[in-house]
Amino acid sequence: MELKTKNITKQYANHLALSNASIEVPQGTVFGLLGPNGAGKTTLIRIITRITAPDSGEVLINGRPSREEDTYNIGYLPEERGLYRKMKVGEQAMYLARLRGLSKADAHRELMKWFERFDIMSWYNRKVEELSKGMAQKVQFISTVIHNPDLLIFDEPFSGFDPVNAELIKNEMLRLKNEGKTIILSTHNMESVEELCDNIALINKSQVVLQGKVFDIRQQHRSDIYRFRLRGNDFAKDFEITHPTFFVLSQAPYHEFIDLRIKKQDDISNSELAKLFFDRYDVVGFEEELPTMNDIFIKTVS
Repeated sequence: MELKTKNITKQYANHLALSNASIEVPQGTVFGLLGPNGAGKTTLIRIITRITAPDSGEVLINGRPSREEDTYNIGYLPEERGLYRKMKVGEQAMYLARLRGLSKADAHRELMKWFERFDIMSWYNRKVEELSKGMAQKVQFISTVIHNPDLLIFDEPFSGFDPVNAELIKNEMLRLKNEGKTIILSTHNMESVEELCDNIALINKSQVVLQGKVFDIRQQHRSDIYRFRLRGNDFAKDFEITHPTFFVLSQAPYHEFIDLRIKKQDDISNSELAKLFFDRYDVVGFEEELPTMNDIFIKTVS
């Protein structure tokens, strides 16, 4: 499913939640919807899922205006989640699957498949209140994907998971993407963004302030910082003075090496910079240090 929003605006009393917010989510990709708390991300998600309506603008599904029946082809895991604590886990999951339009037989078949995949079959007849937070998160994840929707929206899906189960959810998301599903991931975990997302949009103060492919955005924000690993411990300060085309940000010994972090000036190319070091030192490592999405997030919203 391809999703676009065009000039979405939403006002709540004296609060402007969204102002002309336009995003493009390509089919079969993981799209990061980013922004600080209160930026407007949840409002945009609620408009996409037709929980609320925009004051102006439109949501396009596969190039046409969104319709009510499109909600059956969307799976949404909100940040604020909850299950009926007194119900049994299997009954709860079955109930949610039926709400999403599955027959009883189809719902049971899919639940068996997912409960086995997540290794929680032994909890099927236990009460929800007995679940740990992470276990409850698994049940809610299953309930989000059970009806095999083409668009999946996950709001902070890794909250409450230990590293092992967080990795399990990441792998499931990538598997779903490989099956052609379109995924919107809203998270403050920028490492997950770099690991999972193909494209992102960053919302700040109700407006989309940054959008594009993750790789391209990191390239656009490059700061000409490079790392060299030199064999030995004889880096000479006069080398920096002799070649004012760079300056050293930090250097640190590492066993029999020196890790050097430098900033290149604009008047020297990458190849010329590398040649300076390769001609003088035994270079065992050389790479450009691209800014992280966390760096870019902080710089953009600050």
